[in-house]
Amino acid sequence: MKTLHKIILPVSLGALGLIIFNSCSVRIPKGAAAVKNFDAKKYLGRWYEIARFDYRFEKNMDNVTAEYTENPDGSIQVKNKGYDYVKKVWNESIGEAQFVKDPTEARLKVSFFKPIWAGYNVIDIDEDYQYAMVAGSSLKYLWILSRTTTIPESIRQRFLAKAKKIGYDTHELIWVKHNQ
Repeated sequence: MKTLHKIILPVSLGALGLIIFNSCSVRIPKGAAAVKNFDAKKYLGRWYEIARFDYRFEKNMDNVTAEYTENPDGSIQVKNKGYDYVKKVWNESIGEAQFVKDPTEARLKVSFFKPIWAGYNVIDIDEDYQYAMVAGSSLKYLWILSRTTTIPESIRQRFLAKAKKIGYDTHELIWVKHNQ
């Protein structure tokens, strides 16, 4: 009986921790709001990463793109690709995104390592779906995306002003090079 308790308690606590971790990881930063009346079909396709915060999964990466395609079950396949200019290799990650609630609200959860999910929240997008700003689950994650390798200065300033208002330190953004 004591042996059973020694096994059940750690496993139960681990499972509970995983559930709590997963539920916390799909949040949206305080002060941010996901785009309403979102059209997922217009969002599909290739996006170029214009700016991001530095974090380990994209360390030393330029020429970063994200390709979104609809899966038969309605989820979205996410294919991220970038060039590690230190190691001189292309890296690719394939994941899945699902809507947190209603597909007309741009709040999604994304996973590259199931069962771990993270927030993916489109917090600003132009009416033609050419430029987007995406917030992660916290103020540590922010991306500015474009359908081309550049972004107009007016959109850049709009996104930066919004990000600052939410609480992001926009001075820490890495402006991604696209030269390959």
